[in-house]
Amino acid sequence: MAADPEKQRFLKQFGKDYGYPNAPKNVDQIRATEFKRLNDVAYLDHAGATLYSESQMEHIFKDLNSNLYGNPHSQSNCSLTTSDIVGDARRQVLNYFNASPGEYKCIFTSGATAALKLVGETFPWSSESTFMYTMENHNSVLGIREYALHEGAAAIAVDVEDVADLDRRCSGNSAIKVIPHRVQRRGEAGCRRKQQTSDTYNLFAFPSECNFSGLRFNLDLVNVIKEDSYEMPGTFPNNSGSWMVLIDAAKGSATAPPDLSKHKADFVVVSFYKLFGYPTGIGALIARNGTVAASIADIDFYKRRDGIEEYFEDGTLSFVSIASLHHGFKILNALTVSAISRHTTSLATYVRNALLNLRHVNETRVCTLYGLKDPESLCNEMGPTVSFNLKGPDGSWFGYREVEKLASLSNIQLRAGCFCNPGACAKHLALSHSDIISNVEAGHVCWDDHDIMHGKPTGAVRVSFGYMSTYEDARKFLKFIESSFVLLPPQSKHLDLFRAKSFDPAIEGVETVQMRYFLKSIIVYPIKSCAGFSVESWPLSRTGLLYDREWLLKSLSGEILTQKKVPELGLISTLVDIKLGKLLVWSPRCKEKLQIELKPDQCTAEREVMEIYCQSNAVGQPCTLVRSYDSQNRRCSSRNGRVGMCRDVETRLNFVNEAQFLLISEESVADLNNRLRSKLHNDSNGHPIEVTPMRFRPNLVVSGGKPSAEDGWRSLKIGETNFMSLGGCNRCQMINMTSKGGTVYRSNEPLATLASYRRLKGKIYFGILLKLCDSVEQDAWLRVGQEILPNMD
Repeated sequence: MAADPEKQRFLKQFGKDYGYPNAPKNVDQIRATEFKRLNDVAYLDHAGATLYSESQMEHIFKDLNSNLYGNPHSQSNCSLTTSDIVGDARRQVLNYFNASPGEYKCIFTSGATAALKLVGETFPWSSESTFMYTMENHNSVLGIREYALHEGAAAIAVDVEDVADLDRRCSGNSAIKVIPHRVQRRGEAGCRRKQQTSDTYNLFAFPSECNFSGLRFNLDLVNVIKEDSYEMPGTFPNNSGSWMVLIDAAKGSATAPPDLSKHKADFVVVSFYKLFGYPTGIGALIARNGTVAASIADIDFYKRRDGIEEYFEDGTLSFVSIASLHHGFKILNALTVSAISRHTTSLATYVRNALLNLRHVNETRVCTLYGLKDPESLCNEMGPTVSFNLKGPDGSWFGYREVEKLASLSNIQLRAGCFCNPGACAKHLALSHSDIISNVEAGHVCWDDHDIMHGKPTGAVRVSFGYMSTYEDARKFLKFIESSFVLLPPQSKHLDLFRAKSFDPAIEGVETVQMRYFLKSIIVYPIKSCAGFSVESWPLSRTGLLYDREWLLKSLSGEILTQKKVPELGLISTLVDIKLGKLLVWSPRCKEKLQIELKPDQCTAEREVMEIYCQSNAVGQPCTLVRSYDSQNRRCSSRNGRVGMCRDVETRLNFVNEAQFLLISEESVADLNNRLRSKLHNDSNGHPIEVTPMRFRPNLVVSGGKPSAEDGWRSLKIGETNFMSLGGCNRCQMINMTSKGGTVYRSNEPLATLASYRRLKGKIYFGILLKLCDSVEQDAWLRVGQEILPNMD
């Protein structure tokens, strides 16, 4: 096979740093033997959680199966064995950060957040104290602010200017400039105003690496703060007392752990799954000895300094997880952290360079990168994280949700949003306080689909690399960006995609020849996300088809169950027998068929809930069946009263997501199947993929005309009933699930193919949503075979 010329160029530039040439195994061998489960997946969210290796888990299981670890709070042999392994783990953690055991202590916690909480709870706050923190801090660090304010201390966010350029700008610390934001204090009623009788202590917190942008802070900032050798304009809330420094190393320590022999921070927090994937649910607080003594209010404790770790550790340690740490550190030590840093940095730099060089056909930039002072000159102090947003050739933003959805269809796992770092998000995206307030008032919350608001992104896209990441991962990602978001000259194969992206579901499909359309199927779904049933005719109600989505299933904690969360819901069959006045529910996993009265007694109507024990077998958990009664039909809105994802904001609705009806065209489905066949896609059994209209859970299936003709329908009439189109239906991964033999299968199709020709402004449309225009009479019915008269004006 001929060598890949692009990879040869990459190796020419980064070969000395990439791939662990001096390690027992290079990165390709590591991937082939230790991460076979990745297959063709490009996993690019190591900032969120890195991956554990196969041999790591094998050694852990062998260790646990060979040794007897008991509760360490005892003097038995197995307890002493545990105490020894915990002590070894503490020394290993300190060694990783080059921290002297005589100067630092390792306190195990349930994670980095718990470690930060421990600092907030035990720090000696007073009304004279100040908690200062950089804008680029994780939410977990910001949680310390609550403890400070509660004790009457001041809190202030700051920007630190030119931290990354400290060494090359000048030899002194005067290169650091701290720019304060508004000082925060709590009113007398909201805090204790605790007075300090001895020394005053202040706390400064910053991340070793920003988890939003990947910017690495210069750790000389530790001494700069402690020695008060920085510039700060304006009036500072407090100039007295001693400063302690906290480093959030949860992200940065995977590739560049702080060297505590050089940068003597008072607190450092770490989370081990970010280092080597397993175990989760365990982290550590590394604290200087003098710091810990100052933080303890219990005078008696000074007499037992040797037990400092146990004093802070809550109850029995997670000693089995601690015993697993050795096997993770063994991997990092074999590769060496410096080699891991060089390897991951080479991949991130390659990706940054490539993204910066991307241009549309009109020479406009495709990508805006975050964290770089000068986008033309890459900073050496960037970690293996690349955060960015994309623009179209007209300068409009692509939403990060669009990038995330399409990446998932290409087997690329990345992250999108603000990454629990609101300060960095607002700073890099240039979101003002009024922007943030306006977005929240408009209904924006974390992880929703509001990725562009008022013309600005509300978050970003992030890719991050780990020790097992490869050039092929990076290249696959770049090819995805090029093929999905870059408009190239007309001779390019990518042009068709952007032409497809510009389709308008409100006007495309308008035909000059008069076509005839007929209603082919009517499907009712009594229980949200469960299977529906087809009928030849069916009555209408003011909420749509009578009984459609009139019930839903909830977990005992109150969570609404959907196929996205519980795919097994699709295996539950339903049928409404109007003559018997009953809803019938059954599942291959249940022995009995449920029969539910359509006209409930008064007691049930008041409760609104029925216990459905059989469904617990069907979906693997206990649940309740909730009904939407006619007097309680909702109007679609967000929780603050503003319009949410639902487009039908005035009509009475049952438990539907967006509108009363979903219409699908048989011709559009046939066109999709032709495209699937042309791409030679096969299912998990090797058979060609073919979908039916039922894959899209329509209420109405129509036939006649050309594919996608329904996109241009403004309104339509079926029989004597008039409907209004609310536009195209935005599709998600749910249509990629199919069941066979009682098992639910997932794939990337048909959503991946739809994305290639049905994209518009970040959404993938297929089918149209409808609402009733008329007040429904008691005898209004729809019947299969009725002619459909669309209106395209």
